[in-house]
Amino acid sequence: MKLVVNNTLKPFVNNPELYNPFLEEIVSRINKVHKRLEQISEVEEMYRAQGEIRTLRAMLRLRDDIKGS
Repeated sequence: MKLVVNNTLKPFVNNPELYNPFLEEIVSRINKVHKRLEQISEVEEMYRAQGEIRTLRAMLRLRDDIKGS
C-alpha cells in the first residue's frame, strides 16, 4: 500500500508549482498554531496544539519521505 501511495504522490512533490504553495500553507498553519499555543491556558488544549504542530511538521517532510522510499 505504501508503495502505491508514494508513486501517486511523486508527481505532486516533484511539481514546484503545486508543492511550494502547499509548503507555504503548512508553514502558515504552524505559525498560527504557535500563536494559539502561546495563549492556551488549559493543559489538554496545549497537548492538542502540540500534536497539531507535530502533524504539520510531518507534512513538511512529505517530499523527503516520498523520495526516500
